[in-house]
Amino acid sequence: MKLSHWLPCLTWGRRYNRSKATQDGMAALIVTLMLIPQSLAYAMLAGLPPVMGLYASILPLLAYALFGSSRTLAVGPVAVVSLMTAAALAPLFPAGSEAYIGAAMLLALLSGLLLSGMAFLRLGFLANFLSHPVVSGFISASGILIAIGQLKHLFGISASGVSLLQIIPQLWQGLPAMHWQTLLIGLLSLAWLWWARARLKPALQRLGLSAQTAGNLAKAGPVLAIVVAIVAVSWLQLDQAGVKVVGAIPQGLPGLALPTLDLELALQLLPAALLISLVGFVESVSVGQTLAAKRRQRIEPDNELLGLGTANLSAAFSGGFPVTGGFARSVVNYDAGAQTPMAGVFTAIGIALSVMLLTPLLHNLPHAVLAATIIVAVLSLVDLGSLGRTWRYSRQDGAAQLATLLGVLLIGVEAGILIGVGLSLLLFLWRTSQPHMAVVGQVPGSEHFRNVERFAVIESPSVLSVRVDESLYFPNARYLEDRISELIASRPQVRHLVLMCSGVNLIDASALDSLETIVERLQTAGVQLHLSEVKGPVMDQLRRSSFLEHFGGQVFISQFDALKTLAPQVTHPLSTQPLTHRTP
Repeated sequence: MKLSHWLPCLTWGRRYNRSKATQDGMAALIVTLMLIPQSLAYAMLAGLPPVMGLYASILPLLAYALFGSSRTLAVGPVAVVSLMTAAALAPLFPAGSEAYIGAAMLLALLSGLLLSGMAFLRLGFLANFLSHPVVSGFISASGILIAIGQLKHLFGISASGVSLLQIIPQLWQGLPAMHWQTLLIGLLSLAWLWWARARLKPALQRLGLSAQTAGNLAKAGPVLAIVVAIVAVSWLQLDQAGVKVVGAIPQGLPGLALPTLDLELALQLLPAALLISLVGFVESVSVGQTLAAKRRQRIEPDNELLGLGTANLSAAFSGGFPVTGGFARSVVNYDAGAQTPMAGVFTAIGIALSVMLLTPLLHNLPHAVLAATIIVAVLSLVDLGSLGRTWRYSRQDGAAQLATLLGVLLIGVEAGILIGVGLSLLLFLWRTSQPHMAVVGQVPGSEHFRNVERFAVIESPSVLSVRVDESLYFPNARYLEDRISELIASRPQVRHLVLMCSGVNLIDASALDSLETIVERLQTAGVQLHLSEVKGPVMDQLRRSSFLEHFGGQVFISQFDALKTLAPQVTHPLSTQPLTHRTP
């Protein structure tokens, strides 16, 4: 395999030029301004010192630029993964403690190893077990849970927990101790951020700025909120009045260090690391594919796994925590004109300069402003309307989405997503355990066969044609036996049963045993089984068994040929010899 397969940077790097560098640099400037407050806020959301958010936004971006295949995906701390990090570590260690920090780095290491291993083993399909309804319910519930969890910072009170059942009572009990200066800062920040997100761009355009310039300035709204808040706290000495601030942030680049290497702790964190890896991969691939399609580009899932894996490994060794591709930042990166992953490299340089030069200025940054930043960002992820749309289309998928949403809100993040995935798989097995089976007949004047309950069709009293609209495997093998027995019992004149297999993509060993049982029962009743429209891969499977040699019937290439052979009196002969599959 070519080296460029695992290093996409070799492909786009050969065609890199000054024009692309200029566009990447402008996009990086905008994303950097957006990423600084988000990195600080998401580290706080994860229960970590804010500076770790900045650390997680340097080396991971460089690693992804080397191995990732998306040209515009912006990697770094994101709200959902930060919440999952907090949910995994909060029961084990006090938030912000040295043990907690070490465990967060270990969680990033495990996530990086899992993602990289999945890349080399080509196991990206595992993410398919997270269906869209489950992911949608999970993200919406996470957004609600995060927003409510941040109210403690807006109120200036203490509250903790991994579910609404734990957080809301503590918030209620803490209301009498609410700190009004903190609340005022938080509400003003919320109002500004909300207004800036929706109205700042049109306002700037009315002042004569171009749409692109106005949009870029509007995205820097959180930075302005931070600057104003820091100035206000410093000038009015609100930190001495009880307003909680970030405090001293270490200045300088993070040193390379090994995360906590505790085998017992690693095994304990492994399930959480797997969930973080899968959720992060699904989110990144979804965003990456959407943005790539707009430019008629494509991304490689294996490269995304390796890109995200090396990004998390980089975070683990540079004082960070689990990262993935962020939806909002990636869209901003795309809209700002990013052409290659070099935009991420430039962003990493911008964050590194901020860590070296700006961290002393962040001492008086109120927690309430970071909480407001988080709330405004995550509420845009909440889409409760999708639950109604999914329910109307498929109640089973709607049930899985609702179960995921309620599980995350009422029990916790990990439990909620496991409930959703488990219910989705159970509902799939239940649905496919009773496959749709239709008695079909010939549409007059054609070679088409349709459901006798939906169309006016021609039937032969001696030939029963049954179409199976599902693959045959262990959950529905017994149902197939029972359904065919029921149909034959109600039609005493039938001498041939043709199983139309146009919708069958698989016949597993259990279903093959059931077919053999069906043959024996039908022969006892004086009925012969035949197959029609069997797909090539299924025929290849059947040929590897002895079924075709002794079942006694024919395998027809079409249902029309089957009926023409077995009941010529009800068809108009179009050829002299029916086409059939022949066994070797």
